Amino acid sequence: MQAYELDSPERLRAHLARERLLYQPLPDAQGALRWQALAPGDPRPFAAPGEPPPFSAKAFFFAEREALFRYENGQFIPLLPEVHPQVLFGLQACDLTALAYQDRFFAADAHYQARRAATLLVGVDCPQSCRYGFCAIMDSGPEVRSQTADLILCPLAQRWLLLVASERGAQALVGLALAIAPADWVQQRSAQALQVAAEQGEQADLALGCAALNGETVDSQTWEALGLRCLGCSGCTSVCPTCSCFAPFVQAEAAGGSRQERVWDSCLYQGFQKEASGHNPSATPGQRVQRFWYHKFGEDFRQRFGRDGCVGCGRCDAVCPGGIGVHQVMRRIGQP
Repeated sequence: MQAYELDSPERLRAHLARERLLYQPLPDAQGALRWQALAPGDPRPFAAPGEPPPFSAKAFFFAEREALFRYENGQFIPLLPEVHPQVLFGLQACDLTALAYQDRFFAADAHYQARRAATLLVGVDCPQSCRYGFCAIMDSGPEVRSQTADLILCPLAQRWLLLVASERGAQALVGLALAIAPADWVQQRSAQALQVAAEQGEQADLALGCAALNGETVDSQTWEALGLRCLGCSGCTSVCPTCSCFAPFVQAEAAGGSRQERVWDSCLYQGFQKEASGHNPSATPGQRVQRFWYHKFGEDFRQRFGRDGCVGCGRCDAVCPGGIGVHQVMRRIGQP
């Protein structure tokens, strides 16, 4: 990767916002980080986030609700989204890894791919561990993987670096004067990543839990005990950056036509897998909780997508009112 010294990330941000809609995580009225649009001359400073935003960037590509096609006069009419060039500025490594995972899941989806093709991804290395994060053992951070972003911001001691990770990223920098980075940037970046990984620790409970899950040594009583603590609120699936469940929804229109929509769904809902016959292969809360976590750490999904379905962001730990986020579940099922 080509590396440059960057006097300020705000100058880069202003340059990229000239010809694109630019979004960055910023505090809302309650102080929570939310993805918000910024004008090119916005004076607010940029800093590497200490925590990931409560909601990832997946909604930019996989809309929470959208129309797919319309049916009228015996014809199916595609309803592709109207897209504009945009840049997501300040994506952390775990969320970029999750987007790469979604890229594979939605590889043949025209709606997702139209938005994805119009988007420049600017990642940022994490200079310290977040509260619930374990990205280091999930191979998704704390430094941004080059294949997941177009440009990468590296906040090192007393300075910023800018790494060019794709041809699209290089084209986006045309017209921006930058100095070549010193040759020791690789060592400094690696040392910072090792420090953050050390802050996260070995995460032994996760390793034991994953081994038990894939070894099918967890009995049904354990899963049902965990299921009793699940409220079916869909909080974890909404904030999880790799969750992609959706349901079809038909909306009637005038003159006898209809519009086919899709909306976010959750595999933790009681009726998610219920069949027309009335049979439900995930009828109990424990079965649904087991299914959810197998999708995150199961060997079958690792082989299909080339990695685990969990990127170690820890959002499920932060949001679950029943206290069955990833650390609690893996600790419980990994017990001998």
